[in-house]
Amino acid sequence: MSVIVAIARKLESRRSVKWIVYGSIIGVVSALGAAFFFVCLEWGKFFCFEYLAGFKLTHPAGEHLVRREVSTEFRRWLMVLLPAIGGLISGFIVYTWAPEAEGHGTDAMIDAFHNRKGLVRWRVPYVKSLASIVTLATGGSAGREGPIAQIGSGFGSWLAQVLNLSARDRRIMLLAGCAGGLGAIFRAPIGGALTAVEVLYREDFESEAIVPCVISSVVAYSLFTTAFGFQPIFDIPHVRFTNPKELLLYAMLALICVPFGFLYVKFFYGLRDRFFRPLPLKNHFKPALGGLVVGLIGLGFPQVLSGGYGTIQQALYGQLSVSLMFALAFMKIMATSFTISSGGSGGVFGPSLYIGAMIGGAVGHLGNILFPGVVSHPGAFALVGMGAFFAGVAKAPLGALMMVSEMTQGYGLLVPLIFASTITMILSQKWHLYEKQVLNKFASPAHRAEAVVNVLQGLTVRDVCPTDRSVTMLPIDMTLGELKRLMARTDETFFPVVDQSFRLKGILALPRIRGVVLEEDVLSDLVVVGELMSDPVFIRWDESLDQVLIKFLKSGYYRLPVINDAGEFEGMFGLDELVSAYHSEITRLKGEE
Repeated sequence: MSVIVAIARKLESRRSVKWIVYGSIIGVVSALGAAFFFVCLEWGKFFCFEYLAGFKLTHPAGEHLVRREVSTEFRRWLMVLLPAIGGLISGFIVYTWAPEAEGHGTDAMIDAFHNRKGLVRWRVPYVKSLASIVTLATGGSAGREGPIAQIGSGFGSWLAQVLNLSARDRRIMLLAGCAGGLGAIFRAPIGGALTAVEVLYREDFESEAIVPCVISSVVAYSLFTTAFGFQPIFDIPHVRFTNPKELLLYAMLALICVPFGFLYVKFFYGLRDRFFRPLPLKNHFKPALGGLVVGLIGLGFPQVLSGGYGTIQQALYGQLSVSLMFALAFMKIMATSFTISSGGSGGVFGPSLYIGAMIGGAVGHLGNILFPGVVSHPGAFALVGMGAFFAGVAKAPLGALMMVSEMTQGYGLLVPLIFASTITMILSQKWHLYEKQVLNKFASPAHRAEAVVNVLQGLTVRDVCPTDRSVTMLPIDMTLGELKRLMARTDETFFPVVDQSFRLKGILALPRIRGVVLEEDVLSDLVVVGELMSDPVFIRWDESLDQVLIKFLKSGYYRLPVINDAGEFEGMFGLDELVSAYHSEITRLKGEE
């Protein structure tokens, strides 16, 4: 271990090389975690649905790991009970070993970045993964990005702790792990990296983490697809945006996504806060109750159970009716809310894609019926709906559009994707799916110190220190008696000491020599100021205020002398003036905003 720490210290001096090395390591582990999760989930769904319940699941074109036929008779009663059984097992796992792993894991990663200095308890990724596999395999309506984000981010945080890195680097490695997990499980290297740095804020992104996130995501994607194939998750007909008239219908799609997004967020958290949390039932059993409701919903709409990626594939092919897709959008909101708001484990990205695909597919079908000359591929609207809906509720437009494009290889629809996502984002500012998101870097505790320093770095002593103020200077040969007579005429307690050429020689702080000043008068003509002063701590006119602040803190003085390039004393600058300058600059910047 000491050898690894020594290597890490050497890498600190080569920052660019450091992030290539760390990003690659995190990417490898994220790929392994994503592969393990994917295999366990696919076999778990096969065992629960096809082997036990006799229900044939639909799959997207690029994900069909288990290809076995079973002849189990369909058991409707088991279909109803499976989500409840999964909720019971998941609740026991989570609330016994890691209660913070409840709900959707992306919020936990965001919270670790902003409020926990990038620290993740080592057991959380394991508990989250196991609980999420159980939830999804038994039909719980959730996504897989939450546990995958926690697996990757948990390893990144652990590695940073082992290497004894700073909190700043630990946060970056946390994001790199999240990006690696997303890039692998969704086969979207660019989208995974962008989502990891964008999902932290509603109006900003973590630019410093882009390089390690891209490296981690690309490495994880490459390893994962080498094992499971390079085919994207979803297949779509070859379609491109070629008719500008379609933009009107894409705008209509965006407008419809807005109220659905509002309903999704409000119902999701309203059910949690007003029903499940006040419910007088032990937390271990609440996911089972939510799962029972999901099972009942699944009786009429089995398409909403589990991830539902096979149903998204059908919408992209244009194989579902308008009424069914609108119904499935509503039912998915309900099923996801009962699954996760009750304390079940899983993500919300997958359900967001599902809801958006159903809304988009329905609008595309209606457009094809009403305007067949304009809309020729209804499935294209399902793809755009996926990105637009998630962009609106998650406030991550760039990550959403790249993620959807890479998951479908639908790059020919980037223009309507950007167009619809922007409209949805603008009209959805008052609600968001991730509670731990903050507005921007200035609102994040992770950047609180940087915000102060950045403001002070832009100001120099010359900008704020008055030059016309009179200052009492003490000659270096002034006697103690003369100093006592001066003290009777002034309330100052801090003086610069200068020679005959007004060069600064030291600082006399009266509180530090109080014992000498109170001695008998016999010393008054024997002791001079030069013997009482402290070594000079000074500042220059061109120094930035963040450098000056450090000098104030190290010296313990509340006033410091200002000298010119020749070493001559020219003024005094106080800590109260620095604080006042900072407050004024913050007020000015807020006024500009």
